[in-house]
Amino acid sequence: MATAAIEDVSRPSLFLALTELPRAMAELGSMPWASPILMQAPKGDGHPVLLLPGFMATEFSMKPLQTYLDKLGYNAFHWELGRNLGPKAIGHNGEHLIARLEQIYAETGRKVSLVGWSLGGTLSRQLSRRRPDMVRQVISLGSPIVGSPKSTNAWRAYQMLTGHNIEDPDVQAQLAESHEVPPVPSTAIFSRQDGVVAWQNSREPKAPQTDNIEVKGSHCGLGVNPTVLWAIADRLALPEGEWTPFERGGLKSLIYPSSGH
Repeated sequence: MATAAIEDVSRPSLFLALTELPRAMAELGSMPWASPILMQAPKGDGHPVLLLPGFMATEFSMKPLQTYLDKLGYNAFHWELGRNLGPKAIGHNGEHLIARLEQIYAETGRKVSLVGWSLGGTLSRQLSRRRPDMVRQVISLGSPIVGSPKSTNAWRAYQMLTGHNIEDPDVQAQLAESHEVPPVPSTAIFSRQDGVVAWQNSREPKAPQTDNIEVKGSHCGLGVNPTVLWAIADRLALPEGEWTPFERGGLKSLIYPSSGH
């Protein structure tokens, strides 16, 4: 199994961090005019999709994505664990999140695709290791996948609000596990203009069933960025067991510049 080397990279610049909100609002404002194009994305096959919000966010932040996926023909579920405060939400060993996955799997009888934003993507990858038999694929949005948590602009807030000391041996063990490639097909969507998480650490390690999709935009706008929504729809439409890398040839190369590998 491939393992990513830990990159010693700096946190995103102060300029990118301070411009996160206006950039995210602009991305949200682009949704109405982009809607006709987004509805031309490949239609869903009805399989369940579990949406995991980012650090400190609730399922409300995932509502636009849920609405979009439902319209495409997926069965999108919220995680129903309240605000994402890491272990305080999912349980010390992730038991609450595992139970939610098992509930959806039992209800639908189908493998579940996981779409996680920021910390939600990190948790999605870990969840796929706990129950790979129930997970169809993982898609992460601007998630700290590899590298040091201090390469984000949120690590101090994370420690304070979750009670997780990133220097603690148990936390270090979880970080080491996160650097491993998931046992299911996995796609990381990232932006070099991310003002919260260092983009270099938001990419999946290179492996037979991993891919990275670069987009242009803010961290806080990833869930309402039309180019992100299209990429998610493209990945979810892949037939189960027939995963292939994202096709970015032709005009797509202007919107999705690289895989980041």
